[in-house]
Amino acid sequence: MSRSISSRRPRVVGIGGTTRPQSSTERALAFALRGAQEAGAGVQLFGGAFLHSLPHYAPETRELTDEQHELIEAVRAADALVIATPGYHGGISGLVKNALDTLEELRLDERPYLEGRAVGSIVTAYGWQAAGTVLTSLRSIVHALRGWPTPFGAAVNTLETRFESADTCSDPKVVEQLRTVGRQASSFALAFGAARADDHHAVERRVALTQD
Repeated sequence: MSRSISSRRPRVVGIGGTTRPQSSTERALAFALRGAQEAGAGVQLFGGAFLHSLPHYAPETRELTDEQHELIEAVRAADALVIATPGYHGGISGLVKNALDTLEELRLDERPYLEGRAVGSIVTAYGWQAAGTVLTSLRSIVHALRGWPTPFGAAVNTLETRFESADTCSDPKVVEQLRTVGRQASSFALAFGAARADDHHAVERRVALTQD
């Protein structure tokens, strides 16, 4: 199951991890979500174990599992996301890609896919070449889903950086980079929310003027 870490607004959903429990990818994502919390967001984490429970997404299958519904509803209600993936053979992992494919179910929403949501990007890889390539690929996928990649994305070289536990990292600079990703996701969510509120009030004012 997913873990609800906080219920405050704005709401930032984290998606990422591997089949290995407490992977570097999932721990990096957790640091980013702490940054989002520091910026005042409520966060929800869908880690590797949850992503592994998702069946392969098939658009023609109308009977979705409880886990698929849980992910879809969480993203539907989200103000921003942070996505973390390992770099596998120059691309994002199948586990993370399957979760993103599942968001096809949002295509008919008022906010389809990831529209109107800031999305922070994190990549962990065993070397710098894969890290940079996969970060670019992840940003492209976010664009394809109509999301807004945050200006700062974090690439973590696990050949040099170690996450000894869920709360410790061997490089304080990496921790700050990951928290920056989360803080930007939260800050941009607030900005998008304020803009939507302004648009709503403007519409209300125009309607009121036409009725006078």
